[in-house]
Amino acid sequence: MFLDAYFAEHSGRYSFSREQASYFAKKIAGDFNPIHDADNKRFCVPGDLLFSVMLAKTGLSQKMHVEFAGMITDGVELTINTKSANDLSLVDEKGKEYLHVTRDGEISHNTKLIETVTKNYVKFSGMNFPHIMVPLMESEQVMINPARPLVIYESMALEFSRLDLESPQVELTDSIIESDGKRGSVTLAFSFTENGEVVGEGRKKMLMSGLRPYCQTQIDDLVERFNARKDAFLTA
Repeated sequence: MFLDAYFAEHSGRYSFSREQASYFAKKIAGDFNPIHDADNKRFCVPGDLLFSVMLAKTGLSQKMHVEFAGMITDGVELTINTKSANDLSLVDEKGKEYLHVTRDGEISHNTKLIETVTKNYVKFSGMNFPHIMVPLMESEQVMINPARPLVIYESMALEFSRLDLESPQVELTDSIIESDGKRGSVTLAFSFTENGEVVGEGRKKMLMSGLRPYCQTQIDDLVERFNARKDAFLTA
């Protein structure tokens, strides 16, 4: 399984080193958010990595709603808490929840399909900045703090019309930004297509804090730093 390099498993307990999580963010998701850097004091494991492990261990459901309940650092051991067949969560030894999944409909354990959906979705999910986020912030004339950029993954939902699929691709269908003072949110709508047919839809919601008036110069500097980090990783 391609995910094996990005987490450790011992007797049904899952944990993530800083290096594993950081490499997943950059290599699989194309996500160069500094918060996923191994040496960052505010380091956290990408929510998409938690979701990917849950998919690999419990299967791909026809309908899924995922809530991200907290930021998790390296070394914390998580287990899958099965409240029911359709109500699952990742919790630590104290029972604190970090990811909650409710699901319905058919469930597929097709390893190839799960890997394809995971890679394509995560790659799409990780490309929020700058391609999607910057035009949205400009349209609303607000921006995140360029010195400490922080966008938190709140929730996502998937719904497939069927699961007898081979290689569904992810495409953005809509993007919405809302702001209220220093807080705001971005919602991305997307579809899964295969052979020209729409076979699934989804929505992802992210929360922003510390918003301030839009400044093109500061945004340009933020994008330049992002691209420099990306280039440095790809050429290393």
